[in-house]
Amino acid sequence: MDKLKLIGPFTQLLTMDELPLKGPLSDDQLQVVGNAGILVRGDTIEAVGPFRELNSLTPVTEKTDAACTVIPGMIDVHTHICWAGTRAADYAKRLSGKNYIQIAEEGGGIWSTVTKTRQAPVELLAQITAAHAEIMLTEGTTTIEVKSGYGLNTETELKMLRAILAAGNSTRADLIPTCLAAHIKPRDFEGSTQQYLEYVVNEILKAVQAEKLAGRADIYIDKGAFATEEGRYFMRAARNMGFDISVHSDQFYRGGLRLAVEFEAVSADHLEATTDEDIRLLANSNVIPVALPGASLGLGEGFAPVRKLLNEGASLAIASDWNPGSAPMGKLLMQASVLGVYEKLTMAETLAALTCRAAPVLRLNDRGILRPGMLADFIAFPCTDYKEILYSQGALPVSGVWKRGKRIPITG
Repeated sequence: MDKLKLIGPFTQLLTMDELPLKGPLSDDQLQVVGNAGILVRGDTIEAVGPFRELNSLTPVTEKTDAACTVIPGMIDVHTHICWAGTRAADYAKRLSGKNYIQIAEEGGGIWSTVTKTRQAPVELLAQITAAHAEIMLTEGTTTIEVKSGYGLNTETELKMLRAILAAGNSTRADLIPTCLAAHIKPRDFEGSTQQYLEYVVNEILKAVQAEKLAGRADIYIDKGAFATEEGRYFMRAARNMGFDISVHSDQFYRGGLRLAVEFEAVSADHLEATTDEDIRLLANSNVIPVALPGASLGLGEGFAPVRKLLNEGASLAIASDWNPGSAPMGKLLMQASVLGVYEKLTMAETLAALTCRAAPVLRLNDRGILRPGMLADFIAFPCTDYKEILYSQGALPVSGVWKRGKRIPITG
């Protein structure tokens, strides 16, 4: 049996425990433990509590700088960090006044990245993905969802998912793969968008299942991607195959959110164009809304109406959407902090959206909370009051990262 290890002391520790999954949160609902320690056995938490009490059970084995605050490791539930090439030219066009859809119609956008990703060997894609994941890990994100979707044919979609699997073996973060072959219809596919989705279901998803490369499937429902009826076909088929479903929904136009509710998707992501009527529909479902403020910042568009979502009784996760086109920044904590300012989120709501309310999006019940039996994934900030974390709007660097009970060196 693994030996007990006591880590601490920490000035403050936020457990993020005993918070409801849905609805508004006030800061006084947060469990804040002062002068705290974490008792770890192997890769899980044995106990969380006052350092002095835990120190009476076992000597301290990993002493920390006491002047710091600890929270669970952040969970990014929506990223596209497996890609090749750059879309800096697209960004320049946006600054000159063209919008996302116009750029795509001119040959930029997703298709530009597809072309470069198809040309990249699996080893290079794995290296790129792992490098992105390591950056995120040192910034406090310990679990990362990663989508395919820049292949759009069987060969390259499988190549991307194999690269994500390989990257997971070389990064210290946990990577959760999602098949996003239903991103857009590729320009070299001879057939309709409906026929392309049939190809995705009958060829790509079957191959993904055969190799056990992903248990999650995603679809982009919007102008320039797939229509509502096409999405209905895909979601029914993917669900019947046993995939968990997430949906890129209501980014520019309505429609995807209603399908997400109809098919009991795990999450509906984006939601910048969501109306009050659809907000109520979402709140009365178990679908978790995922806000992607990085896309709003990258495109110069409005944010998802997350204040209304919470007030109506919905849940909320916040993810980075890190990708080479619409959200090239990464920086999950900074994005969440800015979203909180514009949407008037409490600190409890923002921190929950990065931890305990994010974990269910990936069907993970072993992280996002600091309590006995959970994974020992936690991060420290060089401050003595948790309010400083969001007050600094992402500028306060993480001072310590522990993944499965082991401290990760932070360099640079």
